[in-house]
Amino acid sequence: MIRWGMIADLNRCVGCQTCTAACKHTNATPPSVQWRKVLDFEVGEYPDVRRTFVPTGCMHCADPPCMHVCPSTATKRRPDGIVTIDYDLCIGCAYCAVACPYQARYKVDKPKFAYGGEKMRSEASREDPSRIGVAQKCTFCADRIDDGLARGLTPGVDPEATPACVNSCIADALHFGDLENAESNVSHLLRDNKHFSMHDELGTQPGFHYLWDKADRPGGNPEGSSAERESKPVAKPLPTGPEAAMPGVTPWLQQHWDWRAAGNFMAGGAGTGLALFAAIATLFGASFTLTGLASLAFVGAGLFCVWLEIGRPWRFLNVFINPWTSWMTREAIVSAPLFAVGLAAVWFDTPWLALPVAAIGLVFIYCQARIIHGAKGIPAWREDRIVPLLIVSGLAEGGGLFLVAGLFLSELSEVAPIAAAAVLVLVAVRLWAWTSYLGALGRGGAPRGTLDVFRRLRAPLVVGGHVIPAILLVLGLILEPVAQPGFVLGGLMAFAGGWVFKFALITRAAFNQGFAILHTPARGAGTSGPGAKPGWVVR
Repeated sequence: MIRWGMIADLNRCVGCQTCTAACKHTNATPPSVQWRKVLDFEVGEYPDVRRTFVPTGCMHCADPPCMHVCPSTATKRRPDGIVTIDYDLCIGCAYCAVACPYQARYKVDKPKFAYGGEKMRSEASREDPSRIGVAQKCTFCADRIDDGLARGLTPGVDPEATPACVNSCIADALHFGDLENAESNVSHLLRDNKHFSMHDELGTQPGFHYLWDKADRPGGNPEGSSAERESKPVAKPLPTGPEAAMPGVTPWLQQHWDWRAAGNFMAGGAGTGLALFAAIATLFGASFTLTGLASLAFVGAGLFCVWLEIGRPWRFLNVFINPWTSWMTREAIVSAPLFAVGLAAVWFDTPWLALPVAAIGLVFIYCQARIIHGAKGIPAWREDRIVPLLIVSGLAEGGGLFLVAGLFLSELSEVAPIAAAAVLVLVAVRLWAWTSYLGALGRGGAPRGTLDVFRRLRAPLVVGGHVIPAILLVLGLILEPVAQPGFVLGGLMAFAGGWVFKFALITRAAFNQGFAILHTPARGAGTSGPGAKPGWVVR
């Protein structure tokens, strides 16, 4: 079995960026898109400061999170380990981009050229319209590999069958070959040198390895070779701090999902929560028609926001292709019976149809929570406690909307106290879930930017989204003269608190993984040193 992989010798890389230029020239990538790039790490404190150049790009993982989340199956992993993108299948949802912990994926929504609208001759000759509006990334120059193999050449040995970045490296720092072949050039390098993989603790099993010292040199790596580490995953705190902020290295706010993506989770969660309350109200004689229709309108508005966000909106049917691993596909599939049964319940206005709508809605909101959780590239999203937090928040938001609806629908007055008590419980549970989530995020480590956003949000969210609504709901329950205003204002604030949190989660606190190295290299006769995880707070 073949598995193509790449090695970067950190002792040799001089940060010249020749590999970056060669990649751009070979693949005609637009400005700001770098399938191969070299990072500049500065580790330590004066006077003991080390500078390390680190080539990065797609790691061609054995367990690629980008492939699992892709709703259209556009991202695939070939038998030889190369992860590819089918530009004709991709819908441009950028789910793979937020799922990638290596910041290796790009999406360009309109043609861009080095000199604005003026195409250079080389750009015009190699322009690829199929890459507009979809995900793109390093392919290990798969076309060169395939062509070379067909001609009997050996990738990593024969330049014509080897990725352009490796061929161009002036310091002989990049190497390519078959990781499964014990006699290949890369296997020899891994045996003869101490090495690590970036973000190995995430379990992606990258096909890109970094050499940092000779295997026979004493001291250094306490974990030994990567083969020895397979049974003991590396997950140790690395030196961090505000002084370790490095542009292009430190985690930055993701730009792939904006207010439109946030709108899906905001409207979808509130809509399904409203459907649950509206369905239960039918057991007390209330009509499902208007509240049920409003709940479907919220869910529909959220899905419309997603349609606005994707780069190839008229390929939206491709979202249904991957129910085996993609929670985005599962959300889309569940939405079909949600609307079908929901519209029937609105038309016939019977509890026997309204209650199934509530049940389907719970599945829908669970799928939405798992969509967020599946984005392994965003630490604030992949924390396990985000799933119950998003579910209970959606239910509290829907309950708040139901109480607001009581201001306009007198028929809801009989069930309003019961709904208010339920919202009160949900608000309390949400506060507990929010506190538990923040605690887990802090204990497990997170980008400093994420923690700063949540620290600023904490007091307003606790007071405005939980304490005050709870007080208003309690007053409405015990003081009949203020029941309606207490329920309406309390419900409105409970609803708003959830939306503020979700909007911040998607558009303000979603700092990506950034980059990290476990060791600085031993250059020449020097010694190796500790690595760094810039921009992180690790306890």
